[in-house]
Amino acid sequence: MSSMSPRKSIDSLASGTSTPSLSQFSLSQIESPRAPPQKFPLRRGSTASSIASIGGVLDPSQHHGSIAESGQNAISTLLQPPIVRTGLVPHTAVASTGYKPPSTRDIPPVTLTNIPHVDSKAFQPYLSQVGSLYEVFQQAKESPADQDAQLARDGKTASRPDEHGTLMPLPTERRASVLSTSSRATSPFDPRGRRRSSGRGRGQGITPLSVIPPVYFEDDFHLENPRTFDVISEKSEVVRPPKLPGRDGQGTNELAAETANTGRKALATNAILQEKLSWYMDTVEVHLISSISSASKSFFTALGSLRELHSEAADSVKRIQILRKDLQKIDREMALGGLKIVNLRRRRENVRMLADAVSQLRDVVQSVARCEELVENGQIEEAADSLEEVERLMAGEQSANSGEDGASQDQPRRPIDLRRLKALEGASDDLAQLRYRIGMGYENRFLNDLLGDLREHVENVPSDVTLQRWGSSLQRQRGAQRSGASSSPAYMKFDEDVRTRLHTNLIGLARAQYTTPAATSFKTAVLREMKGLIRKHMPSSSDDDSESVVSVSTHRSQQRSQQEKSSILARNLRALDAEDAYNMLTRVYTGISESLRRLSVQVKVLLDIASGLENPANAGLSSPPRSPDPQSMANLMGSRLPATIQAQDEILQVLDMSSLLGQAVDIAQSQITKVLKVRSEQTSQLPKEEFLRYFTLNRLFADECEAISGRSGTALKTVVSNQIRDYISRFGENQRHRLVDVMDSDRWDARDFGETETAILSKILDASTKDVEAWLAVSRIWSPQEQQNENAGTDSAATNGTGKDKVRSAVIDEQKYILPECAVAMMKSIEEFQFLMANIPSMMQDIAPGLLESLKLFNSRSSQLILGAGATRSAGLKNITTKHLALSSQALSFIIALVPYIREFVRRHAPSSPLMAEFDKVKRLYQEHQSGIHEKLVDIMTGRASAHVNAMKKIDWDAAAGNNVNAYMETLTKETGTLHRVLSKHLPETTVMMIMDPVFRSYRDQWTRAFEEVTVRTEAGKQRMQRDAEYFQTKLSKIDGFGDLGQRLLELVQGKSTSSPDEKPTAPTESPKESPRETSEESSRSSS
Repeated sequence: MSSMSPRKSIDSLASGTSTPSLSQFSLSQIESPRAPPQKFPLRRGSTASSIASIGGVLDPSQHHGSIAESGQNAISTLLQPPIVRTGLVPHTAVASTGYKPPSTRDIPPVTLTNIPHVDSKAFQPYLSQVGSLYEVFQQAKESPADQDAQLARDGKTASRPDEHGTLMPLPTERRASVLSTSSRATSPFDPRGRRRSSGRGRGQGITPLSVIPPVYFEDDFHLENPRTFDVISEKSEVVRPPKLPGRDGQGTNELAAETANTGRKALATNAILQEKLSWYMDTVEVHLISSISSASKSFFTALGSLRELHSEAADSVKRIQILRKDLQKIDREMALGGLKIVNLRRRRENVRMLADAVSQLRDVVQSVARCEELVENGQIEEAADSLEEVERLMAGEQSANSGEDGASQDQPRRPIDLRRLKALEGASDDLAQLRYRIGMGYENRFLNDLLGDLREHVENVPSDVTLQRWGSSLQRQRGAQRSGASSSPAYMKFDEDVRTRLHTNLIGLARAQYTTPAATSFKTAVLREMKGLIRKHMPSSSDDDSESVVSVSTHRSQQRSQQEKSSILARNLRALDAEDAYNMLTRVYTGISESLRRLSVQVKVLLDIASGLENPANAGLSSPPRSPDPQSMANLMGSRLPATIQAQDEILQVLDMSSLLGQAVDIAQSQITKVLKVRSEQTSQLPKEEFLRYFTLNRLFADECEAISGRSGTALKTVVSNQIRDYISRFGENQRHRLVDVMDSDRWDARDFGETETAILSKILDASTKDVEAWLAVSRIWSPQEQQNENAGTDSAATNGTGKDKVRSAVIDEQKYILPECAVAMMKSIEEFQFLMANIPSMMQDIAPGLLESLKLFNSRSSQLILGAGATRSAGLKNITTKHLALSSQALSFIIALVPYIREFVRRHAPSSPLMAEFDKVKRLYQEHQSGIHEKLVDIMTGRASAHVNAMKKIDWDAAAGNNVNAYMETLTKETGTLHRVLSKHLPETTVMMIMDPVFRSYRDQWTRAFEEVTVRTEAGKQRMQRDAEYFQTKLSKIDGFGDLGQRLLELVQGKSTSSPDEKPTAPTESPKESPRETSEESSRSSS
């Protein structure tokens, strides 16, 4: 076949690019009523069938196979010639008789694969998709007659399937919508939209809008879009292609060429497309008409109601206009005439009032002049009375002398309020100035009385009295009972004369309306007094005393800046020694405490006086009234009553005692904090006794401030806490350095444990169950100095020991300990740590770790010096002997015995502290170290025994020798005896047994084996060996743990067999003799 042949085989239909799938065709094309579904096979026919006439498609004589029926769809048709497969012969085809169908050789064999088992549920989506299509297909197949009748009623003529029902693929965007609308009518010729209405005639339903493709309803619908236009025109050709000449020189049919080449119709001749577009427009128009019809009834009903409302509103407007005209007429005829009469009467009354006001104004001017004169003369009480008289005249109140003036007149004058007159604006300022001057006078008296009383009290109370009061308060907090009858403190005693003066001053301040400024000035003066009280006891902030005359004159010519003064003051503070600094802080703290206590009493007195001001009978009059008239007296007291009540409220607001005392405490503590920070370096270097006095003084002062103001004083406590931590850190470092120095220089000899050390040990032991009085006496700074000196003298007397040369032992729980110098130093360090913890129990968590570090340091350092032989270098020891090991073990035992007491001491002061486990760990470290020393002693003796066994094996026992014991046995017994003697001297009996038992067990193993292995041939050699065993038995049998070792060796020697006594050795040899001294030195070297 030629390339121009339009024929398509099944092979071409199988390709996805040449033939669209079933979902790509619209239902209008598949189910067109003009042709039954059987006329649309799965595969299109040849081009000849597509260009046939329209009438030929509707020819009932043509019967094509349905897609659901068996037809030419078998695989066997592939083996038939193309002529047979298509069923048509093209125009230009020439019959060929030489065609040979392909054989089985030409077709490659098909390899069959295993068909996997597919579950029926896998076909469910497909069945649900095709089911609706199949139902439509069956309905169209079963009712062809109904479709033809419907077409006849609509006046439609049958057309070819190529004109409106061709299998033209839809756009990709509409494939899903086609399947979803398979059950609806998709064209004006779809029988599903009309089949059910055939029996009812013209009463059929409206075609739904869903038949219109969704592309028309898209928001971005643009006809100029090529894709949109392509979908709407169903891919029709807008311009026809030119005619193509045929092979026979004549032009082929244009429609056939177009269809054959592109498969697309011409837009101008596509009647089906035009029919569809008309049908879409009709459907939309019908829906619009239906919507308008349904909404018209409610629309016209609302329009009628609107018209009725409009008419009623117009009627209401007319009525309102008529009412307005009536009201204007009544206003003109009646109201204006009556108003004119009223205005004339008011004018006459105002003229009379003006005359009275002028007379009253004259009295005001005269009273103001008299008041100014009184103020100038210092008569504050009289000036206050005159000022009240002026205020009553200006306010229009009845004054004391107004009754006399009014009695001489025919008609009494009614006073009026002149305060709003413009002419008296200046007078109001003058009165305010007079009241201010009167208030200033009362304020000066008020401040002088209060501050004078405050300063007098601070100067009259000694510092010792204040410290004793602090101490008594601290003891009461700890639950101690008061000693003797306690009298009320001095700050509680208030002079009645001062109280009377304060009462008078407060009344005057209330009358002058100057209570708030006076109370505020008192607060400011008190806060300034606190600063001055601190500055009073500080060193000088200038160097004038130590400078030359020239420098003094220079500094006087130019004043120092505040920064220079601060730096000089800081330098002078750092230059103070410990005693001067302590005395300075004592004076400052006690002065502030007494001033704050006195201030609290003064505020209470002021509040008490202010609360009594509301009672006029108690208030009294600063000046008697000019007339004894009871009415004038009541008026005067009534005018003063509101002022006193207002003064009371002002005093209660301004003199808030908690706020005032809190501010005073804050200012005092802020100034003191700066001083303490300046001396931080000097404080950290104080001796522990001085530091504890410093700490106690600050703690008592902080507690006193908190008791007075209720504020905790965080800034002061933070500074003191930081200084305590710095001191504790430096204290711990100093203790460790001192301990290391003592241990490095210690020669590990036994030290006499005298009375001083015994007293220290007693304090450590007693501190586990009770407070040590000698330690706590340092913190009692409130105690008299003589009592503190007595306590110090008692301690010093207890520390004076005797001059005996005998070495005394420490005793703990009836166990004696012979200690070296470093163990005594460690005990003293423990006592100093406990001394600090007993006086500062709140810092237990910071002090106890330093003690633990010192204990760990002692353990590790002693191990380095003894087991590590470090003492040979630090203290110049030649070697480490058994005595050194024993003393080290004794020192460890001593500390191990002290640890439970220390642990109990810490637990008593800090019950919930996690430090208890740390002390248990330290104790285990000491015990492990002690076990290591004991094992070291056992290893030394085991090694010495091995050396002697080797020496014994080298002896020729049968050689001639004297009756003396061999040297190895002498050295062995001497070393063992020395070991036992040294251990018994320095260690308790139980510890000696713990060391000697392993030593003798080692002897048993080694010497039993050695005596069994030695061979003796002569009786003389046997006797020689027996002498050694008997010597061993004699020397060591008294030592505990020796047991029957000597007897065992004698039995081994006696059990040995010998040869004839006549035999003599050929060459007598002497056993090598070892010097006891050399053996001892070798033992010492091996131990080191």
